[in-house]
Amino acid sequence: MSSQDIPEENLPAEQDTPHGAVSVADEKHPFADPGLPPHEHRIQDIDERAAKRSERSVALLFTVSMLATVGFIASFVAIPHDKAIYVFPIGHINALNFALGLTLGIALFTIGAGAVHWARTLMSDVEIADERHPIEASTEVRTQVHEDFKQGAKESVIGRRKLIRRTMLGALTLVPLSGVVLLRDLGPLPETKLRHTLWSKGKLLVNMNTDEPLRPSDVAVGSLTFAKPEGLEEHDHEFQNEMAKAALMIVRIQPDNIKDKRELEWSHEGIVAYSKICTHVGCPISLYEQQTHHVLCPCHQSTFDLSDGARVIFGPAGHALPQLRIGVNDEGYLEALGDFEEPVGPAFWERG
Repeated sequence: MSSQDIPEENLPAEQDTPHGAVSVADEKHPFADPGLPPHEHRIQDIDERAAKRSERSVALLFTVSMLATVGFIASFVAIPHDKAIYVFPIGHINALNFALGLTLGIALFTIGAGAVHWARTLMSDVEIADERHPIEASTEVRTQVHEDFKQGAKESVIGRRKLIRRTMLGALTLVPLSGVVLLRDLGPLPETKLRHTLWSKGKLLVNMNTDEPLRPSDVAVGSLTFAKPEGLEEHDHEFQNEMAKAALMIVRIQPDNIKDKRELEWSHEGIVAYSKICTHVGCPISLYEQQTHHVLCPCHQSTFDLSDGARVIFGPAGHALPQLRIGVNDEGYLEALGDFEEPVGPAFWERG
């Protein structure tokens, strides 16, 4: 159906905005201005049933967007992160990634498609010609802008087409939830995992090289030995994560050379045990200077004095290395007398 088939009295009233008169070419202006072509009405402008169909189509697109957003959240919660599916012709892909990408893509696409369809079929499409004006707006122009805004809001039919308004607001409200849900993928909350290690009262100190429990006689004065908690094996699934917190370095210092009172109380015959994890960014400390009792982190040269509570004497590390209190059990093996009293490694936002 075209506008020529509709009686003139049924056609919408034309706006008073001029389309531009056709000028005549002359010497000063060699090209004539043809102006804008006559406005042709759309089927939705002249047939309310067609407008209703367009309204329902737009509402359907916004509703699909809402459902897709709900599907995005449901997929994130319900689909295991390691599940794989076969999708022709792509092949085997991660099911969670496929579901998240598909649902979020549909949610965003249908919002855009609904907005475009709304603008193309229901909003006013009358072309308006306006002369360029200075950047500074006069009072009359500002008043005109306000009037144009009101007119545009009226022509957008958002006030009259309640179904479109409600579904659009629903779609725009739900879509941001996808981003909120994705925050969960930053990782699980640490809870108290960063504050505790595998060390506990009675755990033997096991040599990392020989995999044998350590006796005091195994640690010579001036030597550096690395140890792990009893029961932690390299084939364990959580070995790397646990060693990143429980790795221990053991040094024997003459008791008279230990300056810190607590360090001396927590040692055994001059054998002191400190966390191997640097308090700057978590690098493993491995360089020991026998004469000064200093240990050096190879990453950023943070230096700690093991004869004085492992305090920082150089570099970017923020605090001393945590000390593990040790003793000897009835069988003569070195054992822990508890866990570290403070979190090992770098500081974190809730460390205090």
